[in-house]
Amino acid sequence: MEQLDVQNPGVKKQLLDVQPHELKFIFEVKKQSSCAVHLGNLSDQYVVFKVKTTSPKKYCVRPNIGVIKPKSTYDFTVTMQAQKLAPSDMQCKDKFLVQSTVAPFGTTEDDITPGMFAKDGGKYVEECKLKVFLTSPSHSPVLSPVNGVSKLEQSNATKIEEENLLTGVENLPPSQMLDRNFQDEKLLVDSEVLSSAKVEENVPLPTKNVKLISDMDVESRPLNDVEGTKLKLSRDVEELKSKLITLDSELVQAKSNITKLTEEKSSAIQEKQTLKQELVMMRRKNGVITVERGFPPLFVCMVALISLTVGYLLHG
Repeated sequence: MEQLDVQNPGVKKQLLDVQPHELKFIFEVKKQSSCAVHLGNLSDQYVVFKVKTTSPKKYCVRPNIGVIKPKSTYDFTVTMQAQKLAPSDMQCKDKFLVQSTVAPFGTTEDDITPGMFAKDGGKYVEECKLKVFLTSPSHSPVLSPVNGVSKLEQSNATKIEEENLLTGVENLPPSQMLDRNFQDEKLLVDSEVLSSAKVEENVPLPTKNVKLISDMDVESRPLNDVEGTKLKLSRDVEELKSKLITLDSELVQAKSNITKLTEEKSSAIQEKQTLKQELVMMRRKNGVITVERGFPPLFVCMVALISLTVGYLLHG
């Protein structure tokens, strides 16, 4: 992390002061956690930096590249994505590498290319390795972390920004101030579109804004969007569940109605058969009675003949 001074070869000169050297995350299952890193340019030249990690899918660095003016400071935020399981013994082997090198005067973020950090032709690239440590909420010195960033870290970051503004290191002429504001707004919009890229190619999201936008506001905006999306999805899921329950109840009711109608139909068919049988029996009974109450014609003739004979004898 040391560079030889060109004018005084025997004297070593450091480009960046990186604080802290250990990234401590408050680990909670299924929750994001963030950690701020402060970079200070100790040289009298423009310095560009780039952040790499051994686990690009696990972390999000905003911004992962940037330009630091002479004797100025720069902050970036490392966010650990929500994890489903906690590591054994809260041990983490992930590491970060901050590379920095001297750039021409007036260099901007748009001018940064991967070739600037190539160690070819004797070009000096300063490197600083950062280790990752996980702490549980119970062992954290902060009682109420906000979005994974402790109040202590937020207050330190805000204090650093205020000191920079008071000392006038970052003060710019009015024309350059407008350009800086425009670049900050442009980077804020671009970061929302390209936030899913790899850590090495993440779009810069400035944390030092001349409009005094704090780190907490910058970090809370995307997290609030995520929380709002989760809340909306949960509401949609609950609504679908209620609709499914309603449809199930209607289906059960329809099945019961079909069963009831089927039973009524069977009962009606049975009653119809019973009525048919009773009607047949009644018809048979009516035919027997007619035969029993009727007199055959021969019997009637004989009775008439006997009656006439008896009458004739009586009158005779």
